Amino acid sequence: MSASGGTKAIVAALVANLAIAVAKFVAFLFSGSSSMLAESVHSLADSGNQGLLLLGGKKAKREATPQHPFGYGRERYIYAFLVSIVLFSVGGMFAIYEGYEKIKHPHEIEAWYWPVGVLVFAIIAETFSFRTAIVESNLTRGNLSWKDFIRRAKAPELPVVLLEDLGALVGLILALVGVSLAIVTGDGVWDGIGTLCIGILLIVIAIVLAAETKSLLLGEAAGTEDVDKIKAALVDGDTVTRIIHMRTLHLGPEELLVAAKIAVQHDDTATEVAHAINAAEDRIRAAVPIARVIYLEPDIYSETAAAAGENPANTPGAPAAH
Repeated sequence: MSASGGTKAIVAALVANLAIAVAKFVAFLFSGSSSMLAESVHSLADSGNQGLLLLGGKKAKREATPQHPFGYGRERYIYAFLVSIVLFSVGGMFAIYEGYEKIKHPHEIEAWYWPVGVLVFAIIAETFSFRTAIVESNLTRGNLSWKDFIRRAKAPELPVVLLEDLGALVGLILALVGVSLAIVTGDGVWDGIGTLCIGILLIVIAIVLAAETKSLLLGEAAGTEDVDKIKAALVDGDTVTRIIHMRTLHLGPEELLVAAKIAVQHDDTATEVAHAINAAEDRIRAAVPIARVIYLEPDIYSETAAAAGENPANTPGAPAAH
């Protein structure tokens, strides 16, 4: 994912959510609808979330330091994880609390045209934001389904904005249904039920986001396509005859670490091996440009070691097991 594409989607969502939050809060003041209050807090939380994503993107650009030699790329994962926490606590739990209070102490909605009008406006604005996120995601999604894109994306911003916008749209529809039923029946309980459903929806989305960003924080390997490209680039059949074992790790969305033990010819000189490693690194970077940190260890291929599997601990030169 390009950083510019993610930033465009974040900014579009931020502008939409700020405008919607103000409109919803005004509607709450005039109508007393708990759905409107929950939705205004939801939009305000979403605005804060987009601010966190922008902050994470900025911090991730800092240069590496002796204390953090691999840079700060994972800042983007940390702030995306914080978004899931904010969405769960400020958005979901607040909406559930408001829904419960409204069901327990229902009252008729006043000035119904305010919440209805604002909800229609919010649905239109949120649709434009959602459309921007879809367009930007399609530039990098390829042939992946939307489910696989959210699960496999190494850059967290677009999946976060996509799920936030989807949740916002569904939440707005739930709020509109709840408010409409409360107006038609004169029973404010429906407004509370709509608010409760919004809270449950936000918590589900927050849990999905937390699970995906937790996986990124723990460290994910390169995608299957990039791994295949790296393997093809490593082996030239002349000086590098095969890969004994290889590991990859995303240091950030756009920075990949590659570590591999490679087999070289047993009669190659140290100079020839050094040239082979440098050439292999150049081939990897040409095939997968985000592979910026590469460590290659030369070794002599052993049938016995190969039979032990790809576990690095089973290969020659590995540390003794404890």
